[in-house]
Amino acid sequence: MAVKTVILFFALCLPILADLASGKRALENGDYAAALKEFLPLARKGDAVAQYNLGVMYANGEGVPQDYTEAAKWFRSAAEQGGTEAQFSLGVMYHSGRGVPQDYKEGAKWFRLAAEHGDADAQFNLGAMYYKGEGVLQDYKEAVKWYHSAAEQGNAAAQFNLGLVCAKGEGIPRDYKEAVRWFQLAAGQGDADAQFEIGLRCARGEGVPQDYRDAAKWYRLAAEQGDADAQVNLGLLYVMGQGVLQDYVQAHMWFNLAAAAGDANGIKARDRIAKEMTPDQIADAQRLAREWKPKPSR
Repeated sequence: MAVKTVILFFALCLPILADLASGKRALENGDYAAALKEFLPLARKGDAVAQYNLGVMYANGEGVPQDYTEAAKWFRSAAEQGGTEAQFSLGVMYHSGRGVPQDYKEGAKWFRLAAEHGDADAQFNLGAMYYKGEGVLQDYKEAVKWYHSAAEQGNAAAQFNLGLVCAKGEGIPRDYKEAVRWFQLAAGQGDADAQFEIGLRCARGEGVPQDYRDAAKWYRLAAEQGDADAQVNLGLLYVMGQGVLQDYVQAHMWFNLAAAAGDANGIKARDRIAKEMTPDQIADAQRLAREWKPKPSR
């Protein structure tokens, strides 16, 4: 399972301030034209909150044509006044090259400023950049530091990545028990990658007692969200009858779902198990796969 990469998104965040109340009400009512009328004069006068929200409107095309260059301009104005959300958003722009030339070093600079103000998403992003060596020298210890700061605030992606580095021993001593602890926190927020990893640790007995029933439970949670790796591993448990009753039809169904997503292991496993099945069993498995619908995270 790969380390999660940088989060890229814009989130509208409006403090409740008297001079922004009209704009806030307009946004809540979906009246972007009225919001723009309120924010633009304030932004031009140097109000950092209005500048940030105006940037979000341009980034998302809310009440104005989507314009990343204009969004970056307003984010910068707010970021230079110390606006944490704007610093994070400007970091996103530089990392993705939207509205500004792609520049990882500049992206890391703005993420760092927001991260130092306690922004969990910026902390996660900065950690991911240290892990990959984007705009900064690759440094697993520094990545772990920022992942930990974000994870402690409940950032599920950071909790997952922290679990992975604990399991791999990157930047910190390998500790499967600690890895499972972080995976469980992310899994509790519905993170399918973390659910898969807990299933893997249960199957291997890493950080927890080996238990195929628990492995099947966690694989299933991830597989039901469409995670191809979990679908393949759950299928394998059905082939071997480990933690579940042996069932080639269920195995073929899960392999088939992974295969439909282009997973090479799913394709191989599906074709292999089909050789052991009757035409009627294959037809049942294919029907189940057609009827399958992914479940929301839980």
